[in-house]
Amino acid sequence: MFEIFEAIRDFTETGGQVLLVIGLLIFIMWLLILERALYVFIWHKQFKNQTIAAWEARSDRSSWFAEQIRQAMISRVSLKLKGSIPVIQALVALCPLLGLMGTVTGMIEVFDVMAISGSGNARSMASGVSKATIPTMAGMVGALSGVFASTWLTRISKTEKMHIEDAMTLDHEPVAASRQQA
Repeated sequence: MFEIFEAIRDFTETGGQVLLVIGLLIFIMWLLILERALYVFIWHKQFKNQTIAAWEARSDRSSWFAEQIRQAMISRVSLKLKGSIPVIQALVALCPLLGLMGTVTGMIEVFDVMAISGSGNARSMASGVSKATIPTMAGMVGALSGVFASTWLTRISKTEKMHIEDAMTLDHEPVAASRQQA
């Protein structure tokens, strides 16, 4: 177990301090993704069923007011489904930017080494180059994994919104019957 922590520490030292920030960002992003997935698979079904039952219990489902209430109910379900998806998408966008910041700080270290020891010391320059490339790689890997997850969550929320719209139908009076009454 101690070897794992030592390997993580060595990797972090190789990538610089920005790598810690990227790691924390990816950890938070995946916690939010896990929370959204749990909501979709566990709690959403119950909320969806309660909303549909509340709509079905209404006696008026054909007036303009009923349509507004229906839209409000659908909006509540949609908002609960989307939850933290915008935050996840923002974290996905931040990952490559922090990777770029790691690249810049690593290259600054390379230039510092070149200024002090000249361009002939390849060993000193190698640590700066690794500090430049590892955060970039980590930021891109985090962003790619987050893009797939956020796209999946967005697709699920749109599909579930369509399902609830279909389940909560309006009871329209037939046009011919309303004309006959007039």
